[in-house]
Amino acid sequence: MTKKFFITTAIDYVNGRPHVGHAFEKILADALARWKKIEGKEVFLLTGTDENAQKNAQVAKEKGVPIQKFVDQNSKIFIELCKILDVNFDRFIRTTEAEHKKLCQDIFKKVYDKGEIYKGKYEGYYCTGCEAFITEKDLVEGKCPEHNKEPEWISEDSYFFDLSKYKRELIDFIEKGYIVPETRRNEILSRLKNEELKDLCVSRSNLDWGIDNPIDPKFKIYVWFDALLNYVSGANGNWPADVHIVGKGINWFHSVIWPAILISAGYKLPKTLLVHGYLNLGGKKIGKSLGNTIDPIDLAKKYGADPVRYSLLKCSVFEDSDYSEDILIERNNNELANKLGNLVSRIASLIEKYGLEKTENSLLKKLKLKSIEKHMQNFEVDKALNEIFAFVDICNEYVQNKKPWETHDKKVLYEIADSIRIIAILLWPFIPSTSEKIGKQFGFKKFLLSEIEKPLSPSNIKKGELLFKKIEL
Repeated sequence: MTKKFFITTAIDYVNGRPHVGHAFEKILADALARWKKIEGKEVFLLTGTDENAQKNAQVAKEKGVPIQKFVDQNSKIFIELCKILDVNFDRFIRTTEAEHKKLCQDIFKKVYDKGEIYKGKYEGYYCTGCEAFITEKDLVEGKCPEHNKEPEWISEDSYFFDLSKYKRELIDFIEKGYIVPETRRNEILSRLKNEELKDLCVSRSNLDWGIDNPIDPKFKIYVWFDALLNYVSGANGNWPADVHIVGKGINWFHSVIWPAILISAGYKLPKTLLVHGYLNLGGKKIGKSLGNTIDPIDLAKKYGADPVRYSLLKCSVFEDSDYSEDILIERNNNELANKLGNLVSRIASLIEKYGLEKTENSLLKKLKLKSIEKHMQNFEVDKALNEIFAFVDICNEYVQNKKPWETHDKKVLYEIADSIRIIAILLWPFIPSTSEKIGKQFGFKKFLLSEIEKPLSPSNIKKGELLFKKIEL
């Protein structure tokens, strides 16, 4: 089997409903996967849910629901999130699957048999929100900065992974450019070079929920050791990953712990770790633990998938961005409706009246395709969208200057129609449903970059329904 271009998202805890930050990451992954498809590549997109975490067990207990039933119910909501937002995953993995559990136990035992997992005693802070062991210097006013909660102090026998052994190897690997952007890479390198790299606790005792430690039945496998391995158990023969997509809060796990486990277990290393910023609401990170969530499923039901997708993909990939329903409405009205929607509606209406005459598309030379491709290669999705919409602006300006409603110039109408086809191809990774509607209306079906220079075949184009309705505030 030929390996496909393999993209992953982080897997999500199912202790509550998904928030808009979950949607952002999944839509970002889907847009990158679809871009690879319009480049002509075969792609495999993996997403899923992290179900063995103690925070899932805690909430299930609080609600009086059996844990397995609780994670079964909530994982379905994350599948619904993907479907309603047109996130076209190839595999949705759940870490309670038997196949995943077996792989985790096999790799745990393999690393243990190498002598790189040993028994010791752990004492320190543990944040259930992060499902992570943290040090006192990580705390802000005694609280975990990610979740704004005090961690618990733990003292227990544990099994440890010999993480410190791999310090030099990890530095060498990361310096070759594994982490994007450079700022996130430098954060990790600074920490590795200037701080002691301690061995990692990879087990928890006295727990009823989780994957059994194959060495000692009194212990469960630490959830991060288990969770990271989903990328292998769900790869369907496509390992190593070409791009892991994660939020900045779990950079360390993916840039240090994950490669070390892979090296120890004898697996190839992933190629790129894309670390994105957070979405903020009123300057604060959006998240379940902070209680300021925006429900993306509700947004999609209210406004449709593409306005949600577009408004999120216009956020910065690498930096934190503000996001709100008002921002969605503004981007829908000013960009999708006013610019793209009006262009398609006006031109389709004029073509229905006056027809088309095939000619060379003079606008094509104004399209900055190389710049768009470069932005996508660098994961600068928001900048790529800006370039595409700059071309939409050029088309609207051309219509205003040429006045085809007065001249009835069929060649001008052809140039704009052909440009709309190109815009739809370029926008398919971002707003697929809209692009496909344009394709149906303008008589083309192939969404590939290789089709851009192939001129539009004149067809029976008619005015359709508005692609985007203005949302009244």
